[in-house]
Amino acid sequence: MSTRAAGPSPVAGPPPAAEHLLDVRGLEVTYAGGAAAVRGVDLTVDAGQKVGIAGESGCGKSTLALALLRLLPAGTRVGGQVLLDGEDVLAMRWGRVRAIRWAGASIVFQGAMHALNAVHRVGDQIAEPVLLHRKATAAEARRRTGELLEQVGLPAARASAYPHELSGGQRQRVMIAMALACDPRLVVADEPTTALDVMVQAQILRLVQRLVAEQGVGLIMISHDLAVLADTCDRLAVMYAGRVVEEGPARQVYEDARHPYGRALSAAFPRIGDAGSRFAPRGLPGDPPDPSALPSGCAFHPRCAVALDACAVEDQVLRRTAPDHRAACVHAGSAP
Repeated sequence: MSTRAAGPSPVAGPPPAAEHLLDVRGLEVTYAGGAAAVRGVDLTVDAGQKVGIAGESGCGKSTLALALLRLLPAGTRVGGQVLLDGEDVLAMRWGRVRAIRWAGASIVFQGAMHALNAVHRVGDQIAEPVLLHRKATAAEARRRTGELLEQVGLPAARASAYPHELSGGQRQRVMIAMALACDPRLVVADEPTTALDVMVQAQILRLVQRLVAEQGVGLIMISHDLAVLADTCDRLAVMYAGRVVEEGPARQVYEDARHPYGRALSAAFPRIGDAGSRFAPRGLPGDPPDPSALPSGCAFHPRCAVALDACAVEDQVLRRTAPDHRAACVHAGSAP
């Protein structure tokens, strides 16, 4: 029998504060059938910080977004940790997961027309999370809905409209209002300006930036457009074949990418005033690999113009190229 000295029982203090609002560690997502959509992603977001995630379709951006709130389909294998305020979302009971959705973290899906319910008025859809999570009365939910619509630049009277009665930009504003309904600390915006014209896109991006600044929420902005992310975000992570291949300050990654894929994405968008890029835009031949049949070594090497023989054998890890900039490339310390 073990014994211990008598004395006052220790009093447990409050748990230590989380270092980051969101701390993703070694996230792995494999769909049924063996498609490895996300492979060992590490990512942090602080309160009031805007983090962009870029990459072509099929690189794992939306899968990453869905994994953060456990919105992936049944049969998907997920590993690693998703720490929201220090609490692992992947280890939560389902009741706790439902409680943090909307209230702790929310998501703005791409394609508002498909994300909104076509047969319900938009005001009722915004009010639903308020009624559920805030236990508000119907009158309180209506009042909150009007406040949210005005906050995103729409008249409160538009609450009575159906989705098809609104323009694309107005529907996107409704989605943002819904995401903010319960004052979440983290908002994930998955291609929030897809299919919008450039003027409306600029309005939506200014709106998102203003709301983040005013409310101090953390923002993850997902897009294929590096120029948009460079103008909107503080930091930028570039994904390819389910991995982050470059990350650093957003403007620095856009203007001085150190990974060949990051440079190709940046060069695909012509610079204003640069006649050379306007008349001879550069692209990248080929497509991202099938997640269920990834190439050996660095997954980008079949499309890479500067690949070495070793790139087909050895995968690359993120290495520091500047004090706050990393890239997963054998050339990361130079400029091939």
